Amino acid sequence: MNVAVYLFGVLGGMATLNHPSEAVSSSEAVRLNQLGYYPKQEKVAVVNDGVVQEFTVADAVTGNKVYSGKPGYTASSPWSNKKRTILDFSEVTTPGTYVLIAAGDTVPFEIKERVLSPLADAALKSFYYQRTATPIEERYAGKWNRPSAHPDNHVLIHPSAAGPERAAGTVISSPKGWYDAGDYNKYIVNSAYSIGLMQAVYRLFPDYFAAQQVNIPESGNHTPDLLDEMHYNLSWMLTMQDPADGGVYHKLTTPQFEGFIKPIECKQPRYVVQKSVTAALDYAASMAQASRLFAPYEQDYPGFSKQALESAERAYAWAEAHPQAFYRQNTLNKEYQPAVVTGAYGDGSAGDEFFWAASELYFATGKNAYREMVLKNIPKEYSPAGWGNTAGLGVFAWIQPGKELTGEDLKMVETLKNMLLDYAEKSVQNAGNSPFHAPYGNDAKDFYWGCLSEKCANQAISLVYAYQLTGKHLYLTNAYRNMDYLLGRNATGYCYVTGFGTKTPLYPHHRLAASDGIEAPIPGFLVGGPNPGRQDHVTYPSQLPDEAYADVEESYASNEIAINWSASLVALAASLDALSIMK
Repeated sequence: MNVAVYLFGVLGGMATLNHPSEAVSSSEAVRLNQLGYYPKQEKVAVVNDGVVQEFTVADAVTGNKVYSGKPGYTASSPWSNKKRTILDFSEVTTPGTYVLIAAGDTVPFEIKERVLSPLADAALKSFYYQRTATPIEERYAGKWNRPSAHPDNHVLIHPSAAGPERAAGTVISSPKGWYDAGDYNKYIVNSAYSIGLMQAVYRLFPDYFAAQQVNIPESGNHTPDLLDEMHYNLSWMLTMQDPADGGVYHKLTTPQFEGFIKPIECKQPRYVVQKSVTAALDYAASMAQASRLFAPYEQDYPGFSKQALESAERAYAWAEAHPQAFYRQNTLNKEYQPAVVTGAYGDGSAGDEFFWAASELYFATGKNAYREMVLKNIPKEYSPAGWGNTAGLGVFAWIQPGKELTGEDLKMVETLKNMLLDYAEKSVQNAGNSPFHAPYGNDAKDFYWGCLSEKCANQAISLVYAYQLTGKHLYLTNAYRNMDYLLGRNATGYCYVTGFGTKTPLYPHHRLAASDGIEAPIPGFLVGGPNPGRQDHVTYPSQLPDEAYADVEESYASNEIAINWSASLVALAASLDALSIMK
């Protein structure tokens, strides 16, 4: 085959590609990472359905063939008659712009250093777009600028949150923080978990984050941008603690979700609702963690480190005194008015939150009482952290680098390390011969509300930790494989991050993006992903587990954005990019 002539025909006579997105695929036969690959990274694409005899990689500028090969294995889908064929072109290592030609498809891709750096920056920047109570300025946000809204300086105490010193209807001020997801409310459980995950990865790669600049108002001060962004939400969280007893309100919310209107058009009153044990513990954990990370940055945030630790200990004490104070929204609505029907973040067990909070407080204070609580709540096995099970963040606290431990503490670390490594080994066991050549996506149970974050990305983050503990390259390879899945090597062919890739979500369930009058969605957000549960009752193109995704605004079950999902994208993209520099 004359590859140059072939490229001329397929690409409409283009002699040079300025960017891979300029090449239009002739079909959707081939799936690959649409952002590109690091030079030394494994490079694998998948023929979505069918078997091919050969494939070619060509230089997109010259048209010269640089690699040709035979396909690897073919694997059948666990739930359909589709056969996926693996194309491995890892031998191509020279940075540049290329096209992969196979199965009648011509797919562009890049090889370059720091390929995930723009993604890591955009994922962190997404939190700036979610800020409340401040103008989102054009010099930081470009066309996605907007005026300040939801100042939250007139927030009502909901009857469920009333106490001796704050009666129902009392007005408090609770500004700043992030909108939680596609809605306009603020939730302690999810905020604290999101911060906890990002701050955990910050501990792994502090030099990387010290160098990262994402153009937020605080950029250029003495504090890394990631911590600056965390502080914007942590400062809101401080206002959610009842000064009388140290308890923490579960959320700040309107009774009903707002419509798809601009933030400045919202008219519903906003309330803080019941104090809960899980909110108090997640608050305590993330504040104790922050107290240590912010200690070197007194110049920018004077007194914050001390304040964070003091408030963490008060919240933890309240939780110990109220271990059954779970947030049960349906029950509350039978007793109190107005009824609240926004996100519940309900949880019927607090053992994982006690484990995480006690772990962080033990390392922040050295107090043995916290260590005793850690021992009472140590998990039986490792699983990736999520807002509903934060034990994994407690594990990360114990295995953080640079901590010298002895005696019983060292035994604890070994126990938790072994749990994590057992999980990692099981995760990668069959990845190398799976349909999409990744540890994620091979079981129907891998697909549910928020699965791309809570299972795919968080599994990969766990593998990064396993790699850091052992140096076993197979763990890191499989972390990259899950990122490949997120960025296009999957059954739908979507790069699941807004603003990235050649096939990207255009209509996320996101009130800010839907109401801003701008065609392009706000960039840098990971959507929830395939969800055969289809709780939104939207018509999906497919009901197959890994294809049950609809890029429509109404699909909150598959196409919403959320700060906890953004947090996992920050953690994974930054980790992989940081490791590419270190290798």
